[in-house]
Amino acid sequence: MEEKPKTAVAGNSRKQITRRRFITRAGAAALSFTIIKPELVRGTKANSKIALGVIGCGGRGTWITNLFIEHGEYQIAAAADYFQDRVDAFGEKYHVGQSRRFINLSCYRQLLEQKLDAVAIISPPYFHPEQAAAAVDAGRHVYLAKPVAVDVPGCYGIARSGREASAGKRCFLVDFQTRANPLFREAIRRIHDGAIGEIAFGQSSYHANRLAVKAPPDGTPETNLRNWVFDKTLSGDIITEQNIHTLDVTSWIMNQPPVYAVGTGGRKVRTDVGDCWDHFAVLFQYPDNVGITFSSRQFNGHGAIGGIKNRVFGSLGVLETEYGGEVLIRGKNFYRGGRTNEIYRNGAVNNIATFYENITEGRFDNSTIAPSVRSNLVTILGRTAAYEGRLVYWDKLIKSEARLEADLTGLIA
Repeated sequence: MEEKPKTAVAGNSRKQITRRRFITRAGAAALSFTIIKPELVRGTKANSKIALGVIGCGGRGTWITNLFIEHGEYQIAAAADYFQDRVDAFGEKYHVGQSRRFINLSCYRQLLEQKLDAVAIISPPYFHPEQAAAAVDAGRHVYLAKPVAVDVPGCYGIARSGREASAGKRCFLVDFQTRANPLFREAIRRIHDGAIGEIAFGQSSYHANRLAVKAPPDGTPETNLRNWVFDKTLSGDIITEQNIHTLDVTSWIMNQPPVYAVGTGGRKVRTDVGDCWDHFAVLFQYPDNVGITFSSRQFNGHGAIGGIKNRVFGSLGVLETEYGGEVLIRGKNFYRGGRTNEIYRNGAVNNIATFYENITEGRFDNSTIAPSVRSNLVTILGRTAAYEGRLVYWDKLIKSEARLEADLTGLIA
């Protein structure tokens, strides 16, 4: 995928930090060092643990840090979050001293000045491109939560950071649990080998109840940031932030981008917090006249069967997958597969282990970047088609320079 040219930037407020204000290459280079020397890769027994900084100390950040600790070869060396209460609770839990806890919007910059080998970026997706670029510039290995970005320029920024990480012999891994699951991997390998024959059409869905509100909505900048998952700009809306799980599986199966998308959606049921839509319905048209329908909801289904599901019909059989459920192929080339009950945890565990192995064994191909960027762009294609109520072509979408710009006025830089 070709990198898009940079666009001009207009400042909004001296207290507003945007993704466009990337840390300079020269300044970041001065901060570049690792505890595990690149030429040694593994380091000695005394310094063999990966010194990890965590950006984003909320629920997901704390949860995944537990898994880094359980792995046994990571040491939490620094923590960053906008909110003092979160970083302090995190610091106490993981024995991160006060001098290595950082707050406010620029917290990630201070964290990158510490002696670190790697960073885990578990912040709101809006900030991912800037924070990942700064981490790569500073010579750190990067473990990044999905989605990688909220707009097309952000996706290109992540692609660029991935290339720069590889060139600098640094690892960059995007944490998709399904792609680390052996049942999903085997089933989709079989699909690519022709197990269900010629693909005719498919279905994908992500039907879930509403997410928890972190703070009572009061319109203040701090509360909006705590409730970022309900904010279109900070999260990319539910189709990008949450539904990317199922659309990534679609993208993986099809192994090529769609031609166009057309869709609808809205905000009709969960209207008490934020501005994200609570449902989407989109048709993704792929080459060879293969249509994949997609639907999602994020509100009370009153007992209706939900889940994260994909189904693809072919001339010889059908692939059925469910995140946390069954993975199997029906038809001529039957594959029993199995259940993926612990995929949320086990997928992250597998990715954390792979990240460690990549670092210590010197594997810098960073193969998760390209498919993650493509899946992210697929969600943006569907989102754009639904927002605008019209057919949107992939070839036009990927040339877009439109950015989602968060109003961070009132937050401390």
